[in-house]
Amino acid sequence: MSLVNDLGRVAVIYGGHSAEREVSLKSGAAVLAALQRAGVDAIGYDPADGGLVGLEALAPDRVFIALHGRGGEDGTLQGALELLGIPYTGSGVLASALGMDKQRTKLVWQALRLPTPESVMLGPDADWQAVVERLGLPLIVKPVHEGSTLGISIVDSAEALAAAYREAARFDARVMAERFIQGEEYTVSLLGDEVLPAIRVEVPGGFYDYDAKYLSNDTRYHLPCGLPAAEEAMLAELSREAFLAIGAEGWGRVDVMRDGAGRFWLIEVNTSPGMTDHSLVPQSAAHAGIDFEALVLRILATTLAPREA
Repeated sequence: MSLVNDLGRVAVIYGGHSAEREVSLKSGAAVLAALQRAGVDAIGYDPADGGLVGLEALAPDRVFIALHGRGGEDGTLQGALELLGIPYTGSGVLASALGMDKQRTKLVWQALRLPTPESVMLGPDADWQAVVERLGLPLIVKPVHEGSTLGISIVDSAEALAAAYREAARFDARVMAERFIQGEEYTVSLLGDEVLPAIRVEVPGGFYDYDAKYLSNDTRYHLPCGLPAAEEAMLAELSREAFLAIGAEGWGRVDVMRDGAGRFWLIEVNTSPGMTDHSLVPQSAAHAGIDFEALVLRILATTLAPREA
């Protein structure tokens, strides 16, 4: 039998209720269209419309998760699909929950002596000056459980830190401050056992925020990334270690900074990356000779193998 027949009926889940809903709708629409072009019996489903009952009524053989953010990328959906006995793309319950939690991901990396910038948790009564003295300036403030750079601020003074905290707290009850790494930004995609070519992201404004990711046509994506072969191999291996450290599998993306001394610093893992026309995984795959249809089929093919316990 062909892979398309082996896949059976596929539900592409997108939308949802998270702050990343609009991006998720675009990702899901792109994935769904590609699967249908490839001849897969695929249907789109937004859990905001009918919850798990509506999904179960579709009787899918497997699910392509194109949900971003909480409710889709944090282990919640993965746990529900485990209970329903429906194979799904991406990481399992534990790795999804860990990957969504930036602070606990960093704790795992630190325990394994993987390089990641120092951070502290913030609260409404934090000693802002003490945070600045510990992390230095500038520093970056971010919600622990959000993606797509929602609620993130770069802070240049202790006075601005309280306002940055309040902005991040609009998105999440847990907020962290992190030492800011001044330098080049890289993103490394993983597909099964393969590490795809690294991308160097260049933003005219210097900050890869929501607009730079999804709206701007000025953001530049360098492929090849420009690193010497030995350094790109080092980056690939570090990204693989970071990905496997939290138990991630199937596919995903690791974001990394490189400082002025040439050292790489792990920033975060994305276990359900974007699949829009601006997204990074499709760009990296294309550079490796994998077109969008082939990419989504390879991601879905990972659901045919038994999931790691």
